[in-house]
Amino acid sequence: MPSTPSLHAANISLAPTVIQVVNLSFSYPQTDVFSSLSFNLSAGVTLVQGGDGRGKTTLMRLLAGDLKPQSGHILFNGLTLPNPPEVERHKVFWMDPRSTEHDPIKACDYLDHQAKRWPDFDLKGLPGLIEGLSLSEFLDKPLYMLSTGSKRKVWLAAAFASNADVALLDDPFAALDKPSIRFVTEVLRRFATQTKRAIVITGYSAPDNLPLAGLIDLGA
Repeated sequence: MPSTPSLHAANISLAPTVIQVVNLSFSYPQTDVFSSLSFNLSAGVTLVQGGDGRGKTTLMRLLAGDLKPQSGHILFNGLTLPNPPEVERHKVFWMDPRSTEHDPIKACDYLDHQAKRWPDFDLKGLPGLIEGLSLSEFLDKPLYMLSTGSKRKVWLAAAFASNADVALLDDPFAALDKPSIRFVTEVLRRFATQTKRAIVITGYSAPDNLPLAGLIDLGA
């Protein structure tokens, strides 16, 4: 049977809606994932919560346009995903943390590519992210040489600095060391007060004292 996700507003957000999900349904062969899922995403931090196999990553890929729903609609600023005009599609940052697409290039080159891709990329803030995530010693190494945790730090630095309207962070604390977990939590707390950017994270639960604009509970 398909899961029946529920939406809880952990905090009431007065910011305008960035993404609307309307009656979303999706399934893999022999496995139903979502059925008639609807919610709004506004600025701030939203948690997609659920146990293993409940569809957290699938939902992120649907929001990113990597997957197409079987039924229902995903609207970004009123335009339907996964095929909005490119100017709108490029406002959503998504990097699958399991991807090997960029493995041959150096971490610094990946960040440079992202800086050129995003018009409002925060070049002034990037050094602070690199320092906070302890990435300096890895910048000149190809991504395939980095540990899982270090590669995730590169994705996180790019996502935070991108200033994309929407940043989708799948399990952002996975494989991170404790200092990096503390740093990422602090960055997310700052984003929680944003009135323009929507940050969506997945996980089993939210870090302590992280204000949420919304909670999408996919079940245990």
